[in-house]
Amino acid sequence: MAEGFAKEIGKSVMKAYSAGLMSSHVHRKAISVMQELGIDISGHKSKTIDECLLREMDFVVTLCNNAENLCPGTPPATKRLYWPIKDPVGSSGTEKEIMDDFRRARDEIRERVQKLAGDLSH
Repeated sequence: MAEGFAKEIGKSVMKAYSAGLMSSHVHRKAISVMQELGIDISGHKSKTIDECLLREMDFVVTLCNNAENLCPGTPPATKRLYWPIKDPVGSSGTEKEIMDDFRRARDEIRERVQKLAGDLSH
């Protein structure tokens, strides 16, 4: 979701690369809640962290405790941002409650990407 927002909201001020601790598909519920906003992330894929690419980044954003704790060290010149957003994967409850948790995470990510894009454009 963060990559989708970065490419949509921040396209004039940032180039987004999404990576995780392991490669994976994008969760179908994440795709669904992003489609609600007209953003198609169905073709996105979680890629593993590329150490060479990491050295080229101006900043790295981690989105959950697990990623923050297990992400490889970032190079000294790379700014690291931690956005403690509760991962909706693994949520339990009714289908509506689970989807609402994905929407909550989506909206938190959108708000942070909007702020970052605004900060970078000044």
